[in-house]
Order: sequence, then structure tokens, then C-alpha cells
Amino acid sequence: MENDTLVEQVTETLQDTSTVNTMVGSVKKLATTPVSDWLPDLVKDYLVPFGIKLVAAIVVLILGRWVINLIKKGLAKMLLRRNADPSLNSFVMSLISVVLTFFLIMAIVGILGINTSSLVALLASAGLAIGMALSGTLQNFAGGVMIMLFKPFKVDDFITAQGYDGRVKEIQIFSTHILTPDNKTVILPNGALSTGPVTNYNKQTDRRVDWVFSISYGDDYDKAKAVLQRLCDADPRILKEPKVVIELLKMSDSSVDITVRARVKPEDYWSVYFRMNELVYKTFPQEGLSFPFPQMDVHMKS
Repeated sequence: MENDTLVEQVTETLQDTSTVNTMVGSVKKLATTPVSDWLPDLVKDYLVPFGIKLVAAIVVLILGRWVINLIKKGLAKMLLRRNADPSLNSFVMSLISVVLTFFLIMAIVGILGINTSSLVALLASAGLAIGMALSGTLQNFAGGVMIMLFKPFKVDDFITAQGYDGRVKEIQIFSTHILTPDNKTVILPNGALSTGPVTNYNKQTDRRVDWVFSISYGDDYDKAKAVLQRLCDADPRILKEPKVVIELLKMSDSSVDITVRARVKPEDYWSVYFRMNELVYKTFPQEGLSFPFPQMDVHMKS
């Protein structure tokens, strides 16, 4: 039994040595053979076929990109003619671009001679690892689908989310782009938007504006209230219904605070807010109403 094992080991060793000797001999032969003898065969058998495949792949790439852009333009025109939701437009266009680009890459890989079935099998076997690595991306994709289904906001809505305020400019498959009031583009992941709190200021037809104006102790409260009512009535952007609320909020240490609550359209919120502040600052002194400031009365006894 030991002799048989020894014979097998010797046989394997001789076979390995024979293989190595064959490879060394082939390399020596190639090194000693003139280039003119083996270069034409190399060019004819390998370089020319690969060059043809490479040129074909480049042509397919260029034509494929042109076709993808053509399909996207045609789809955009069709959605525009049907008055589709702008939020749906950006989402569909982003999704179509990703899917078509994937098929184009697979076609190019096939032209280059790479076995696409093997590539697909490799991707499938690595699916778990890729899924774990791209869990955030998949979550963002799922979040984009949820946003399109339930529509917590749409394009042109003004929202507050993830600590940012801005108007929604575009909803893509992985992220949402908003434009802040100071003209900055913020890209928010759809996963966080679909699971986190979002304040949508355009869901309702009107929005309430709140002010707190202060007068000094000793000023005529009824007069201040009448002045504020007059300023609100004079602004056509302030809605008549529901009525403006003007009430005494509290008596602070150095001031009498009056709250004003009015309803406006969402797009008029900031313009009305700033304009009322300006008007009150100019009008109160003209009406004999003074703005308070922190003060302390000190009484001395002799």
C-alpha cells in the first residue's frame, strides 16, 4: 500500500515537472523565434477580432446614448402633453435613464465577448453582499417610490425637512432636490424623507402669520389695537375670512405685548410678514404709541 502511494506521488511530481518544462520550452521558443514569424498570427487571430469588437462596442455606445436621449425627450413630451404631475415626470425620467443605461452596458459587454450569463450569475451570487453594501441606496429607492405613491409633497411645494427649508425642485429615484430661500440647492435622500417628519406649507389653501407687537405701559391699548386692525384691513393679501385676531397676549416686565394672527395665501407669507413689521414701526410713533425697552425703576428713600 505504501509502495502504491509512493508511485502516485512520483508520477504527479513527474507530470508537474513535465508541464513546467513544456511552458519553459514554449517561452524559450517564442523568445528565440523572430517577431515576423508570430506577430502576423497574433494580429490576425487576436488583435484584429478584438479591435473589430471594440469598434463595434464604441459605435453601440454612441448610438445607445443617442437613442436613450431620444426616448427620454419623447417621453418628456408625452408626459407634458398629458399634463402629468411634475413630480412624476422627474421620477420616471430618472428611473428610465437608469434602466436603459443598464441594458446598454449589458449589450456592450456582450459585444466585447464577455459571457453575459456568467456575469449575471456572478452578480446574482454577490447579490447579498451588494444588497448589504447598498442598503442605504435601496432604502432611498424605496423611499422615492413611497413618496410618489402617497405624495406627502410634490414639485413646487415649500417644505421643511431634515433641518432645511426650501421649495421642491425635483424628485428623483434616490433623492429630492430643494431650493432654499437663499438660493442653495439641498439634496435630501428619499429614505429619510419618507420616514422622517416633513412640514408641507402648501397642503392647505392658507397659512397663518403671527406677530407680537409691544407697547409701553401707559400707552392706549385700544388705540394700538385699532391701528393694527386698520393696517391689516388695508393689505389686500390678508384674507378676510377667517377674521384677523388681535388680542392682548401678556404683560411683560417692560412692555404690553399684543398678538396679531392673520391668514394669507402660502406664497404671500413672507412678503406680508415683512411688510407689516415695517408698517408698524413707521405708524406707531405717528399715532403716539411708543416701543418699550428694558428698564428698571429705582426708588430711593432719604
